[in-house]
Amino acid sequence: MVQFRAVSAALVVSLGLVLIEAPVATAQPASGEQASSSMGASTPKQIAKAQRKAASKARREKKNAELKALEKSGYRESGNQDNYPQNLMDAERKAAASKPATPASASGQ
Repeated sequence: MVQFRAVSAALVVSLGLVLIEAPVATAQPASGEQASSSMGASTPKQIAKAQRKAASKARREKKNAELKALEKSGYRESGNQDNYPQNLMDAERKAAASKPATPASASGQ
């Protein structure tokens, strides 16, 4: 039993040493020159992805702002849902009434 523990410990230590000394594979090119030249150019696919991401972020911010206004007006998403459509419509009316009115256009003056 003692011999088995000693062999197991030696195996664990040797495996640990092998893993520590093993070279690490990287996804980055080894030379800095190649990395800087490839980082400067954006492909149309990357540009489209960035535009989609920005549009998605804007939609999410708008949705969260609308939900926050509804919650401020008394709507609780996780509250009593017995009168669900009416609760939501009441909160929407309150939120619309509490919005500041848009100023009239100054072009007529």
